[in-house]
Amino acid sequence: MAVTRLLLRLQPTSTRSAASVERVARDHPPAAPVPPALLRVAHMTTRSIGGRDVITLTPKQGTTGTQLLYTHGGCYVFPLLPVHWRIIATLMRESGATVTVPLYGLAPEHHVDEAYALLEGVYRGLAATGSPVFLAGDSAGGGLALGQALRYRDVGLPAPAGVVLISPWVDVTMANPDIRAVEPRDPMLGVAGFVAAGAWWANGADPRSPLVSPLYGRLDGLPPVSVHQGGRDILAPDALSLVSRLREAGNDVSLEYLPGAFHDYVGAPWTPEARATLRSIGRVLRA
Repeated sequence: MAVTRLLLRLQPTSTRSAASVERVARDHPPAAPVPPALLRVAHMTTRSIGGRDVITLTPKQGTTGTQLLYTHGGCYVFPLLPVHWRIIATLMRESGATVTVPLYGLAPEHHVDEAYALLEGVYRGLAATGSPVFLAGDSAGGGLALGQALRYRDVGLPAPAGVVLISPWVDVTMANPDIRAVEPRDPMLGVAGFVAAGAWWANGADPRSPLVSPLYGRLDGLPPVSVHQGGRDILAPDALSLVSRLREAGNDVSLEYLPGAFHDYVGAPWTPEARATLRSIGRVLRA
């Protein structure tokens, strides 16, 4: 983990400033394709909902019937990357779940309302199968996973079986004063870029509204939530605050907190910490 942190510091950080994020957002590359290694162990189907691709991967062996709706991270401006497919492939192997991955539109061209319209359509279809449906996501995708749980509770849809949050981004304002103290120790992320991307994503709405920043939502009456968070991550202070608020609201919450881990550390499978966390999530999905 320490060696990987050092290597990450050698990489350019596109979220250090609003200008650096804007340069990336001007020309979104396409989402990374499903890797051949994953296609060897899973059947893939792709359908379109509202003009957005939705990819579903079902294990060829050992499927349990559980459904996992996974929303990828990327600060709402970066597309799905090969690292996300690595995470998804490992979760599928560890859990036997069928994984559905909606390729939601990215900011600044697209925004929060469009994403939830797409995700609700996907979720309604999965819930109609009668199988257990989990919501999961990393970083911005973690914010979407939690926001979905709030939305579906409020509109009376069947509750998901659980929510899995990996390094979740749950407050786009980044207003927590503890964040600035973490930033020098974060080898990957910058506060200014996240604030700019969050404003684009809100698209003029209150950035503290629950679907944009679910940390500020009403948090009672949710399914079990598991949070997996590293300490060298500017999103850690809000993730810890979320866990406290979820517990205060009477929810079943588990926290795996690794002080030396960086943002989305589960995407580094060469580290024992990442492998242990993905096995732990797999057990949650099997349960």
